[in-house]
Amino acid sequence: MERKKTHKVKVGSMFVGGDAPISVQSMTNTDTRDAGSTLRQISALEDVGCDIIRCAVPDMEACDALVKICNGTRLPVVADIHFDYKLALKAIDNGISALRINPGNIGSIDRVEMVSKKAKEKNIPIRIGVNSGSLEKDLLERYGSPCAEALVESALRHVDILEKMNFNDIVISIKSSRVPVMIDSYRLLSNRVNYPLHIGVTEAGTLWRGTIKSSIGIGALLSEGIGDTIRVSLTGDPVEEIRVGKDILRSLGYINEGVEFISCPTCGRTQINLIAIAEEVEKRLASMDKNIKVAVMGCVVNGPGEAREADIGIAGGNGEGLIFKKGVIIKKVKEDELVEELIKEIEKM
Repeated sequence: MERKKTHKVKVGSMFVGGDAPISVQSMTNTDTRDAGSTLRQISALEDVGCDIIRCAVPDMEACDALVKICNGTRLPVVADIHFDYKLALKAIDNGISALRINPGNIGSIDRVEMVSKKAKEKNIPIRIGVNSGSLEKDLLERYGSPCAEALVESALRHVDILEKMNFNDIVISIKSSRVPVMIDSYRLLSNRVNYPLHIGVTEAGTLWRGTIKSSIGIGALLSEGIGDTIRVSLTGDPVEEIRVGKDILRSLGYINEGVEFISCPTCGRTQINLIAIAEEVEKRLASMDKNIKVAVMGCVVNGPGEAREADIGIAGGNGEGLIFKKGVIIKKVKEDELVEELIKEIEKM
C-alpha cells in the first residue's frame, strides 16, 4: 500500500508526516501535577514502544509540572490544553514538543496570535483535535448530527485561523466513537488537506471492545494510506494502547520489528492443550525484543507448513509436539515441556 505523503512536522526529536514512519501515541492518565507518577507511567509506555506522549494540562500547577516531566523523559511531550491561552503560552516555555489546542476555542484572535507566534518561534507544532462531542452548535443545527461533513468543516475552521496567521506546522485529528463516521471523516479530510493526520477512534471503550473498534477504524484508514500517527484510546492501562497500536501497524506491514506471533484456532484434530500453550507462549514473548516470527499450531495438517514460514514454531501431536526452525524439525517434546523448550530455543536465536 502507498501512504499519502503529507506535510512533515517536527515533534521534539522525531517527525510526523511526510516520509516519517507512522508513530504510536498515548496519553497519561495520571494527575499531571504529580510529576513523579506521570514520569513513571511515561517510562512504562516508552518501554513498550510509545513514540509520543500527551499530558492533560488543566491548570497552572499542571503546567508548572511540565518542566520536570519534559526534562525527565526522552519522549516528545504534547500538552493537551482547552480554552486557556495562558496555559498554552506557559507550556511552550516549559519545554513541550507540541500543543493540542483548538485555536477557535481560546478566545480572541489576539490570543490565538500570541500562541501561534510563540509556537512558531519555538518550532512547536499545533494539533487541532475535533471530535463528535465538541462540535459547534451551528454545525449541529445545520447537519443535524455529528456527521463526517460537520466534523471536517469544524476542523477546517480551526485550520483557517492558523493559516491566516501564516502558521502551517499543523497536525489534525478528527475523531468519532462511531467507526463508520470516523472512517468517512478522515477520508473526506484527507482529500481536503495535506497536513499530517493523527487517527483514532475516540472513546473506543475497554480493552476488548476498544481494541476491536480501533483495529477496524485505524486499520481501514492505514490500509488506504491515510494516517501519519495513531492513538488507540482504551479505558484502562495506557500501556495496552501502545501494544495494540504496534500490533495494528505490524499486521499491516508498517513495522517489522518485534515478535510476530501466529497460532491456529484449534479443531477436532488437536490433541494437545493448544489454547493454554498459545496463551503462555504469547505471554512469554511479550517481553522479548527479537525480530522473529513464531508459530504455535495444533496439528500436522497446517503446522509444518506454517512453521516453515515462521522462524520457529510448534506443531502439536498426541500429547507431544514437534519444534521446527525454518520448517526443519529440531526436536520432539512432551506436551508439558513444550513451552519451556520452545522459549529456550527462541532465546538462543
